[in-house]
Amino acid sequence: MFKFIKQYTETIAGAEIYPIISLLIFFLFFIVLTVYVLSMKKSTVKLLSEIPLDDDNETTNLKN
Repeated sequence: MFKFIKQYTETIAGAEIYPIISLLIFFLFFIVLTVYVLSMKKSTVKLLSEIPLDDDNETTNLKN
């Protein structure tokens, strides 16, 4: 199967650029995500970190 894929992609003109573009998109996504997380306000991070521990009526209604 991989031999078929290799032969198929060799016939496409410019196919060698697709893996490079995919890798760049992958790293760009995580770089942007890292910058976003590091630039968040500390109060927002604290609020989001307490969500799993929050025991309000919505979660207790789901259990009943």
